[in-house]
Amino acid sequence: MREAMASFVAKLTFREMCVVLREQRGWRQAHDFFSWMKLQLCYEPSVVAYTILLRAYGNASKIELAEEAFLEMLEAGVEPDAVACGTLLCVYARRGRHGDMMLFYAATRRRGVAPPVSAFNFMLSSLQKHRLHGKVIHLWKHMMEMEEANNVVPNHFTYTVVIGSFVKAGLLEEAMDVLGKMRASRLVPEEATYSCLISLSSRHGRGEQVVMLYEEMRAHGIVPSNYTCASLLALYDKSEDYSKALSLFSEMERSRVVIDEVIYGILIRIYGKIGLYDDAQRTFEEIDSAGLLSDEQTYVAMAQVHMNARNYDKALQVLGLMRSRNVKPSKFSYGALLRCHVAREDIAAAEDVFRALCKYGLPDVFCCNDLLRLYVKLGQLEKASAFILKMRKEDIQLDEALCMTVMEVCCKSGMITDADKILKEMNNGGVTMKSSTMVSIIEMYARNRTSVMQEQDSSSKALACRTDSSALNATLKSLLDTPGGSSIACQLIRKLAREGRTCEAKFLHEQLTQLGVKPEDSATSTLIVQYGQEQKLHQAEELFESASTSFPIRGPVYNAMVDALCKCGNIGEAYHLFMKMADQGHSRDVVTISILVTHLTKHGKFQEVENIMHGCFHGEVELDTVAYNTFIKSMLESALVSKQANYTQLSTYMIA
Repeated sequence: MREAMASFVAKLTFREMCVVLREQRGWRQAHDFFSWMKLQLCYEPSVVAYTILLRAYGNASKIELAEEAFLEMLEAGVEPDAVACGTLLCVYARRGRHGDMMLFYAATRRRGVAPPVSAFNFMLSSLQKHRLHGKVIHLWKHMMEMEEANNVVPNHFTYTVVIGSFVKAGLLEEAMDVLGKMRASRLVPEEATYSCLISLSSRHGRGEQVVMLYEEMRAHGIVPSNYTCASLLALYDKSEDYSKALSLFSEMERSRVVIDEVIYGILIRIYGKIGLYDDAQRTFEEIDSAGLLSDEQTYVAMAQVHMNARNYDKALQVLGLMRSRNVKPSKFSYGALLRCHVAREDIAAAEDVFRALCKYGLPDVFCCNDLLRLYVKLGQLEKASAFILKMRKEDIQLDEALCMTVMEVCCKSGMITDADKILKEMNNGGVTMKSSTMVSIIEMYARNRTSVMQEQDSSSKALACRTDSSALNATLKSLLDTPGGSSIACQLIRKLAREGRTCEAKFLHEQLTQLGVKPEDSATSTLIVQYGQEQKLHQAEELFESASTSFPIRGPVYNAMVDALCKCGNIGEAYHLFMKMADQGHSRDVVTISILVTHLTKHGKFQEVENIMHGCFHGEVELDTVAYNTFIKSMLESALVSKQANYTQLSTYMIA
């Protein structure tokens, strides 16, 4: 270098030497020329020269030399500026030395130096390439803090990278906030940016936001990619907005968007859901002829279309075609094959598929439920029980649907101990069940327990069933903790009572009382009335006594007991209870009044009828037409109609 530059000694200014340094092609030449520069009289330590040298070292990935040059600059008393610091940051970023990069970045912040946007972009891009999206977001927040104070203004590249990292991190709201800043800067996002935002919005179920992003992209004249269109089609499929899906497909054809197998698969699925089976078959054949048919999901989509049309043999043909073409099956296709055999009620084939499915690990709850439902449907309770024990052994976590099926099998097979354990585990595990599911489980549980209680067998198993109801109580508590849970439980009691399942209704009534929850009067009264219809006066009296002991009872329960006493022929006690109810100020039901008066009339107790009538008139009870007619009929039969005063009084009340 000295020989080459000998003729230029004392002829170049410092500025000219910097220009020559910048034009050196290799790091060695730059290193040697800088060494020559420092020997010249006009040389003075400058951040410009060191920055040029740092860039040369960085382009050659000579990190150690770059670090030495930076230290030398500091020792020479040169204060590094934003460009110099940014250059070294870019050197670290290029080589993926993110730890050193972030340490040096922290040091520059402490010195109050804000790197230029180009350096930030380099760092952000490097971090994103290495999937360090959390650090990208951290760095972005620093940029926002510096934006106003240091004039660090993000550009198009910055926004694109940051939005991409927010999307990768699943932070939709934050990504949309950055998009808003990008719009405010009057920058138009790329198709890839819109695409990733549409995809994430779709996964979050933000249908309106997806449509808004798509329309905004189209307004900018951006042609969507097939990936973007696939995300939109999947959203329309999920939301059952099939008309928009078909409209989008037509738009894709007009815009000459390349339609790949994924999109065709979604289209086949949509055709099947809206009943266009011929169109689905035609599309499947077209992509097969075009040589695009290679994805397992496309075969399964077509098989599902046939299953929806109950063409199970055709579904099996499609899945068989997939295997013949050496398309590697997965749990996805085995699940479809299992559903097909279950629909055909082919136990042997379904069991073979399930065994193959188990080779991929634990089957999902949907497959387990499909096979278990098949066992129940065909009455194979022994196989169903064995399958449940196997699931318990393999610790398969139950969802609502599978739990319902398992409870049904346990109740039918007498596996109450297992049912108790399953319910306790689900309650202790915090598994959230819908109110309807809990009601169904409680109903099955009550039906089985009452049947056991009615058996004459006093074995230890039956005794255990009778004494341990903690699992049922836990489920009842879960139901009661939901909004309106107490009302739902009472609805079940009323339903069971009206269906004549009084033992089950009483069992649940007792469980609620034991939990300290007062059953609604309507539930208690419905059960008492049903006892009366079944001529079970003793049970009605027991329930009435129990209800009055546990909680204060009101008019509806009194009226129900009066009704039950009448139906069972105990008219005298019904009359005394009615008068007691009236004396205590409880509401008197007009239907109960009519029933009681009718029975008293049949037994010739006309004085009691008159007492009831006067009590109603003086108590200003609102009677309906049936009640008035009942009173008139009773009075006619007792020859009281000849008493003009009473007749006039009765007529006056009827007119009123």
